[in-house]
Order: sequence, then structure tokens, then C-alpha cells
Amino acid sequence: MESFKDRVALVTGASRGIGLAIAQGLVERGAKVVITARKPEPLAEAVELLGGPDVAIAVPGKADDAAHQQEAVAAAVEKFGSLDMLVNNTGINPVYGPTLDVDPAAASKIFAVNVVAPLSWIRAARDAWMGEHGGSVVNVASIAGIRTSPGIGMYGVSKAALIRLTQELGAELGPKIRVNAVAPAVVKTQFATALYEGREEEVAAAYPMKRLGVPEDIAGAVAFLLSGEAGWMTGQTVVLDGGVTLGGGL
Repeated sequence: MESFKDRVALVTGASRGIGLAIAQGLVERGAKVVITARKPEPLAEAVELLGGPDVAIAVPGKADDAAHQQEAVAAAVEKFGSLDMLVNNTGINPVYGPTLDVDPAAASKIFAVNVVAPLSWIRAARDAWMGEHGGSVVNVASIAGIRTSPGIGMYGVSKAALIRLTQELGAELGPKIRVNAVAPAVVKTQFATALYEGREEEVAAAYPMKRLGVPEDIAGAVAFLLSGEAGWMTGQTVVLDGGVTLGGGL
């Protein structure tokens, strides 16, 4: 894969799990990264893991906070000189159960973080750098956005909206800015623990690959989509699911 030397990425929700793996993959390819998450302490640990402030800086805050978005984007340009890549990884799912039973306030919060925030991050990146210089964006969606997802229906609806947003912005922002997405199935992270804990073998049995995903599975695909090797791709969603959506299963 091509080098990302002299390129700068911003990855949201990157103190652990998929986001941290994505940031690691980009740093390994030569990029500088700005990472965000809510809590400063795990972010500071992630910066050290990534190689320290010469290659990574952290900007703590809430993903759907406009002031935080502006601060993080500005930090990328001021510290490293550009903002060439953006990964919208932050997502929430604070409720479990039938979709009609989700409290309207919770539904609004899910959409604020999972859909409206990525839109705002992309706008901020465009206005600060990408609109003039170009860039690439990857949104982290979910297979819950392309098929029914019992128990996490509102989360699935929000990810379906994120996939649709990816298509719209892919059409609107070309040719300078490419916007793509990935849609993982169950990945072994703290976020997804409730979907497999205590029954991993049972869940994995439904996957043709006979295992759940790991963060590195997602990181490699994201790096590809951000790279020039995917230079003729925009508005697309790459499914990363171990084959589970081929038919049946959980």
C-alpha cells in the first residue's frame, strides 16, 4: 500500500477499539494523526501508543459538539500543516430493545452522534482544508445499516442514514473530496461486547469465516479507501462482515 508520508488524518473515537486500530494503521504508513474521544486519559495513553506527539496529538471532546469539531480540525492544520484524511468512527448505541420503545430523546441523541456529527465533521474538514486542497473521508457504518438488527434497531436506522449520507456527499463533493464508508459486522471491541460476550463461538458459527472481526480487519480497509489506490471510488460502502450477510445467521 502507498505511503501516507506527509499526510495528516483526523480519526474520531480513537482512544481504543476500531478507531485506535485505524489510527495505528495510518501512522504505520507514515501519516500524522489527530485523535479524538471524550475522555482525556485514554486519549493520552493512545497518543503514547501511537508514537508520541511527533506523530499523534489528542483533542478530547464530544463528537457532536461543534466547538470540539472546530478545535480538532484547527489543531490538525496548526500542528501538522494539513488535513488530508478524515475518519468518522465515533458511534453510540445507548439503548437495547424494540425500536418503537426507544425514548425519543435517546433516538435524537443517536442520530446527533451517528449521522449529524459526521456531516458536521466533513463540513469542518472541507472548510478548513479539503475544499481547496482535496482529501478523502471514510465513515464507519455497520451492517446494521443494511439489514435488520433486532435489539439495536435505532442504531441500525442511524447507520443506514450514514450510508445514505456517504452516497450524497460522494456525489456532491467530487472530484476534490472522496467520501466512502465501511460497514463492519460484529468486531471484538468493548463497544460490541453485548453482542457476543459469553457466546462468541455461537455467534461466530454463523459467519462463513468462522470468527468475529478484530479492529485490524477494519483498519486495513479504511487505509485502502483513504489511499490513492481507491482514487476512483466515492460514495461506496465496503461491507466487512466475515461473510455473515451472505445469508442467515445472527
